[in-house]
Amino acid sequence: MRPVCSMNNSYLNSAIKQFEYYKSLGDKTIDRLTIEELKKEFAEDSNSIAIIVKHIAGNMLSRWTNFLTEDGEKEWRQRDEEFIENFKSKDDLLDAWNKGWICLFNAIKPLNSTDLENVIYIRNQGHSVTEAIHRQMMHYAYHVGQMVLIGKLIKGSNWESLSIAKGQSKIYNKAKFEKDISRKHFTDDF
Repeated sequence: MRPVCSMNNSYLNSAIKQFEYYKSLGDKTIDRLTIEELKKEFAEDSNSIAIIVKHIAGNMLSRWTNFLTEDGEKEWRQRDEEFIENFKSKDDLLDAWNKGWICLFNAIKPLNSTDLENVIYIRNQGHSVTEAIHRQMMHYAYHVGQMVLIGKLIKGSNWESLSIAKGQSKIYNKAKFEKDISRKHFTDDF
């Protein structure tokens, strides 16, 4: 018999797990690269991982600061400056990256199911809290995917896969199906 789940908190728990997963992909990518590699741009006007990190962090601080009570596009945000890379070290980059994620988790973890239909605004456009969470999750997934791809391009054959490695699907699936059926988030094994 398959386990049944309650929808009351499963959405928020799942959203938090998804955000944690995307953060972990970014963390692992950043960890594998030097500051010089993090700043590498493949073409003029393309974004390096460092620029993507600066943009994600700026977006997170704007969107998640006073999430339920203020417009998500803060007057103090300087979005265009997010695309000018100026990190002096990998520690500076990591500080910005982690500051954004801390802001996000401090805003989302206290939420409960009654908050989900509240209306919040981003640039005066109303969103339910659920819609706003989806919007931001997909935005961050898009950019973290870019970070991983850039990292893989930089490292080439020295890149260690962050998911199921090519040619390993059958082995991965066999191991999964050998375990007892259970109810958990797919990221619990990462």
